[in-house]
Amino acid sequence: MTLTRRRFLSIAAASAALPRAAHAEAWQGHAFGAEVSITIRGERAQAQHGLSQARTVLRDIERLFSLFDPNSALSHLNRNGLLLAPDPQFLALMRSADWAYQLTGGLFDPSVQQLWQGIAQNHNPTAYFDTVGWERVKFDAQQVALDVGQALTFNGIAQGYATDQVSAILIAHGFSDVLVNIGEHRGIGGSWRLGIQDPKHGLLGSRILNNGAIATSSPQGTPLGKEGHIVHAKARPRWSTVSVEAPTATLADSLSTAMVMAPREQIEEIKREGDVTRVTLVDFDGDLITL
Repeated sequence: MTLTRRRFLSIAAASAALPRAAHAEAWQGHAFGAEVSITIRGERAQAQHGLSQARTVLRDIERLFSLFDPNSALSHLNRNGLLLAPDPQFLALMRSADWAYQLTGGLFDPSVQQLWQGIAQNHNPTAYFDTVGWERVKFDAQQVALDVGQALTFNGIAQGYATDQVSAILIAHGFSDVLVNIGEHRGIGGSWRLGIQDPKHGLLGSRILNNGAIATSSPQGTPLGKEGHIVHAKARPRWSTVSVEAPTATLADSLSTAMVMAPREQIEEIKREGDVTRVTLVDFDGDLITL
C-alpha cells in the first residue's frame, strides 16, 4: 500500500487509543487535501461541542494557508507577489517558517513551490532553481512580499500549525485527553499509540504519544519525479522516512521535512538546538535509527 506522508503515522488510526474507560468521540474529515481526524475522550455532548469548535478553527486556518483554495491568503500572495495587512496567524506561521529555515541551514524552504510545480509538469527542474530562496521573501505586519517569480508552499509546516491551533482551542475548552491528526499528530494527555510505517518497508514499530507532537516526512509517500515530493534547489533526500517528536506539531512538521535532506550529523545538531524530543530515521535499506 502506498501511503501519503500525512498518513505515515496513521496506519493505526482505527485503534490509536490505548484501552481506556472513557468514551471517545471522534470526527473525520478533509483539510489541506488530505484526511484528518480529531478524537476526544470525555462526555459525549461536551466532546461534540469541542469538535465543532475545532472544525471552525481548522476552516479558518485553511482559508489562510491552503493551496487547494484559490481564495486563500496564500493563493492570493502567490498570484500577486504581495499580501497587504497579513492576518496575525499568517505572520505567526511566517515567523515559524523563518526560524525553521535558520535552524536547518536553509533545508526548510517554503519558496520551493515553483520548483515543485515544474517537476510535477515534467519540466527541467534547473529552470526553477532561481525562484527558490526564502531569504528573498520579505514580511512584516504591513505586508508580505515575494521576489520576482517566487511562490510559497506551507505544506511542510501548515498542517503542523493547524494541529497546534486546534489543540490549543480544545485545551482552552477544558479537554485533557485528545488526539489531533491534521497531517501531523498532537496528543493532549494520553496515551495514544501510533504506528511507524515507511512507504517501501512497511510497519517498523510504534510510538506512544502523550503530551507532545509527532510529524513525519517520507519523500516517496507522494511520488513526484524521481525522488518524491520533498524538493529543494540544493539538496536531495538522504532518508526514506524521518519522524520527529517535539513539543509542538509546527516544529515537528517543519523539521521532519528538512531532516529528510540532512546528513545524520546535521540532524543531531538540529535536534540539540531545536528542543526536539526524539528523531526516528529510516534509511533506504529499511534500517531504523533512533536519535
